[in-house]
Amino acid sequence: MRPALLAGCAVAAGAVAAAARRVARFRPVPVDTDPADAGGLDAAGMAERLGELIRIPTVSSRDPGAVDRAAFARFRERLAELYPHAHRVLELRVLGDGALLHRWPGRTDGDPLVLMAHHDVVPVDGQAWSGDPFSGRVADGVVHGRGAIDDKGSLVAVLEAVESLAAEGFVPARDVWISSGHDEEVAGEGARLAVAELRRLGVRPWLVLDEGGAVVRGVFPGVAGQVAVVGLAEKGRAGIELSVTDPGGHASAPVPGGATARLARAVLRVDRAPFPVRVDDVVLGMVDALGRAATPGYRALFAHAALLRPLLGSVLARAGREANALVRTTAAVTQLEGSRARNVLATRARAHLDVRIALGETVASTVERLRRVVDDPAVEVRVVDGEDPSPVSRTDNAAFAALTSAVRAVYPEAAVAPYVMVQASDARHFCAISDSVYRFMPFDLTREELAALHAADERIRVDALHRGAVFHRHLIRRL
Repeated sequence: MRPALLAGCAVAAGAVAAAARRVARFRPVPVDTDPADAGGLDAAGMAERLGELIRIPTVSSRDPGAVDRAAFARFRERLAELYPHAHRVLELRVLGDGALLHRWPGRTDGDPLVLMAHHDVVPVDGQAWSGDPFSGRVADGVVHGRGAIDDKGSLVAVLEAVESLAAEGFVPARDVWISSGHDEEVAGEGARLAVAELRRLGVRPWLVLDEGGAVVRGVFPGVAGQVAVVGLAEKGRAGIELSVTDPGGHASAPVPGGATARLARAVLRVDRAPFPVRVDDVVLGMVDALGRAATPGYRALFAHAALLRPLLGSVLARAGREANALVRTTAAVTQLEGSRARNVLATRARAHLDVRIALGETVASTVERLRRVVDDPAVEVRVVDGEDPSPVSRTDNAAFAALTSAVRAVYPEAAVAPYVMVQASDARHFCAISDSVYRFMPFDLTREELAALHAADERIRVDALHRGAVFHRHLIRRL
């Protein structure tokens, strides 16, 4: 989450009608919160264990031949050694090439809790790290290295909670499943295999929790305190190819309107005709929740967001790249290809669009609009791959109340706000078997820490990691 996310809302404050009726979109059920219990959790020890796991470079790749399978095998072995009590009570299934699915049997046959993470990480090539990206160094209260937050930190927070509870002889009220993908960063098969296995076993999760939002401060205008941002849904995604074919020939005798020229015109048309703004109910819910924690001036604006939907959409679309991505489908040109020789006309020119699809739209509707915008029968518009946006998870049930309780137990002053993830995650696959799939990392993260995700100098503070483990311990104990 970035400061620009809602910064543009300030310009609309004067437009709020004093007599307008307040429409609330986000009304989670009331929760009872006991103080968090950190029993058995050792912050320094968990930091060292995370450091050890960071030192095993489980880097994923779209090229199977470039994946170090030995590193992934080493990671699985070390995980079992670092968490002996957890692995004593957990039943392990290794799916496909290395996805991990653990089951902790509960006392009843109630629908289970599923805690998700992934243990693959993105490459570090071309990034200016200030030290070894896989050092796992713990210094000055910080764990350094690729995967510290995304997403080995989450897996460690879960396993630390399970380890401490298992050591006490605790047995959860219902089954707890832990799903850790080995290829999330390349939109791979691990999570799909986990869902298929749970479906085969007849399991319908009560609550699914994966990475996503976090606990942030000072990024929303008018809200000085902490905000726990919980993803209720995520945008769809599609890889779409624009291509033009042409007879080609020698570059010394070009023909006007060749393949590259027609492709360039198509790309410019897409760039100059952004998708329409859509302020969905999840975005309204976020604004409503923030309004309850905002200063009076912003509270008035946020409280009437539903009545000001068109104005709010316009403001968000201009508030910065992150806010704009919240309220519309986006299409980014990420690859261009023409002739492979300097003196030969292209017989085929190609552009790849990375498209993130807003709630309420589909892959099919997105392609249809792109064809209208391009408006050239010579340009082929082809879907390489794609998935529609996820369903929106519930906030009116006991599962979301349990999640909110755990947040407040660890972060008692935090406001809980929903949002739409603009990135893709493994969580979307679990929507096929549960209506309560949430995307939230229980870490309080600074802007600088968030900015280091997938970038140089990724790191997590030891105290934030510890609070994440406390959160999971509380959630499991209160099932």
